[in-house]
Parts: sequence; C-alpha cells; structure tokens
Amino acid sequence: MTDAGAERDPRSDERADAAASAGEPNASPNGDGATVAGDGAGEFGRQLAAAAERSGLGLARGETLTGRDLLGALGGLRGLAEAILPGLVFLVVYTFTRELVPSLAASLGLAVVFTIVRLARRSSPTQAIAGLIGVAASAALALWTGRAEDNYVLGFYTNAAYGLALLISLLVGWPLLGLIVGFLMGDGTAWRSDRRKLRAMQLLTLIWLGLFVARLVVQVPFYFAGNVEALGATRLLMGVPLYALVLVFSWLVVRVVYPSAPRQRE
Repeated sequence: MTDAGAERDPRSDERADAAASAGEPNASPNGDGATVAGDGAGEFGRQLAAAAERSGLGLARGETLTGRDLLGALGGLRGLAEAILPGLVFLVVYTFTRELVPSLAASLGLAVVFTIVRLARRSSPTQAIAGLIGVAASAALALWTGRAEDNYVLGFYTNAAYGLALLISLLVGWPLLGLIVGFLMGDGTAWRSDRRKLRAMQLLTLIWLGLFVARLVVQVPFYFAGNVEALGATRLLMGVPLYALVLVFSWLVVRVVYPSAPRQRE
C-alpha cells in the first residue's frame, strides 16, 4: 500500500515465504460454514502477509525500529527515488514551462532510466517496471485529454480501491490489517478471539482507511479546480511521507499487542 518502490534485503523472500506458510487458521466454533469462511480468510491472509512482507508492512515483525529499518521498509534510497522523482520532475517542469508534453516526457524518461538501471544491475525490476507502467498509463491519459491534471487521475482510482477494500473488510468483521499482521506475526486468525487484538486491528485498519480517504478528500478538489501545482505538491506530501508516519504508528500498535512475539519465535 505504498507509493514507494521496493528494494529488499535478499532475505525478504525467505521471510515472505515464512509469512505465507505460517500457521493454519483457527476453526470457528460457530459451525462448519464459519470454519470454511475462516479457512478462506486464512489463505487470503497468508497471501496478504507475503505481499506485505515485500511492500514494507513486514516492518511490524521487528522488535525494534531504527531509521535504517524504516528506510528499508520504504524501499531504500533507490526505491524512494523511483517513487518520488518522476512525479517531482513532472511537477517542476510543468510549473516552469506550462507545457504538457515536455513535462510528461521528462517524467516518463526518468522512470525508463530507473527500470534500465535495475535491469543492468540485475536487481529485482518488478517495482521499477510497475512504476514505469503507472507513469506511462498516467501520461497516456493526460496526453489523450490534453489536461495536465489528468496525470493524477489513476492515483485517485488506486486510493479509492484500497480504501474500499479496507472498508469492506471492516464491515464484514475481518479487518484487513488484522489478516496481514496476524500472519506476519505467526498468529493466523487467532487475533479475532482476543478482544484487545481485535480492537487494535480494527483501529489500524481505520487508520489506513483514513490515509487513502484523506488523499482523496484533499486532492480531488484541486483536480476539479485545475490546480496542477497544488495537486502535484499534495500528491508528493501525502505519498511517501504520510505513508511512513502511518507505518511507524502501525509498528507501535503491533508492538503493544505482540510485545514478545519475536522472542517467542527464536
């Protein structure tokens, strides 16, 4: 759930595999139908945990939090550059030239360079390629409409999709952050039977939902006003920086409800 790119330690895939296979979901005491639902949610949770390990939410597994840990969770310096610079370059070039094509070309060209560097260094190109596809799709839409603000439209749909998924998970009683954290911490779905953990996971899910809703509430009015500069600036400020704050808060909550989990696994 992050705008940041992902540059991971080689051990991250091993941790992701461990997260994906940790524990079996608890059988529900409410009957066979509930047990089947729990099994399905458990498999879904393991997949989410494996993805979260690579995206930065695996930071929750650490017993301590350092600046280096946070930087790594955000993708490292290269990942941050891949996430931030294309949008920043577009904003700067457009602000000074008011020309759409050169602005999009500069942004897209930078994304291409990042992808080529990844391929040349034989490091995982997945995040860079995903970023390149996003930049290219946004640029294509803006060129098609001839409106610079349309360069940001796809981001609205992405945030809306994440927000909707989180909201639905709360409404059906399976807060998404609970599934992610539960399997990251080797707890499966047992957290649902612990009132304290359940409330904590509901809170975390609400916080992440608030992140995506806040982006839409702040940025969409700038889009309809045609204020590209304000839209671009708030997009950058509410991207990686805001994500980092929510990530740190999530780590603090997880450490409260799972205070000795790392020691138990050792």
